[in-house]
Amino acid sequence: MPEGHTLHRLARLHQRRYAGAVVEVTSPQGRFDPSTVDGRVLVRAEAHGKHLLHHYGPDATVHVHLGLYGTFSEFPRPVLDPVGQVRMRLVGPTHWTDLRGPTRCEVLTAGEVAALHARLGPDPLRRDAEPGRVFDRIARSRQSIGVLLMDQRVIAGVGNVYRAEVLFRHGLHPLTPGNRVDRALWDLIWADLVLLMRDGVKVGRIDTVRPEHLPAATGRAPRRDRHGGEVYVYRRTGLPCLVCGTPVAMADLAGRNLYWCPRCQPE
Repeated sequence: MPEGHTLHRLARLHQRRYAGAVVEVTSPQGRFDPSTVDGRVLVRAEAHGKHLLHHYGPDATVHVHLGLYGTFSEFPRPVLDPVGQVRMRLVGPTHWTDLRGPTRCEVLTAGEVAALHARLGPDPLRRDAEPGRVFDRIARSRQSIGVLLMDQRVIAGVGNVYRAEVLFRHGLHPLTPGNRVDRALWDLIWADLVLLMRDGVKVGRIDTVRPEHLPAATGRAPRRDRHGGEVYVYRRTGLPCLVCGTPVAMADLAGRNLYWCPRCQPE
């Protein structure tokens, strides 16, 4: 599932290409009713966590959640005939965009948008984020920090990659109870998430390895993985830790794979 940086990257792209212009919105597949937004001006595109919002004024917003299989395809004009199951198509003055396979694609009212924001936790990539609100939830919880970081009601936009990597970067075992994480450590973790996720928006992939551990510095081979990016522990089960050489461990936590280094992140 795409993590928060992907949705913010899409929001910025759609803001540049479509905001301020009349947009033709259709559903070639027929599983989405675009009648309330078709032919209107796209006022603003934004993201909150893993949710993308296209605002068409005070009373209509298209909400997209990509889920596991959703993808956007971007093209310059001229517009071509749809290929495959296109849930939503946007056509603007210079570009057109097709959306396929999302978990959610729907038009929301202003009240429904407000309710969506209210049920999501602070997003490290949003200017209105309040890291103190996240810490208050974490400090009251006996759940593990590994579970809490993936709970979109606690913090929005962090997925399995950022969870594994930020915990490694701060030497925190993923099963540590939330109420054992102090505020000073949390502030460092939050600042690191902001830094890492902003870089993800900029480059379009997740890179978490510090310069001294990169292939150019250590002489190791670059990572070969469909997810791209240089990472410390994510999907490196059994491989040596880039810092200490201990084999990276993996376990199941709440239905998701959990990765950590037993030596760098002791219980």
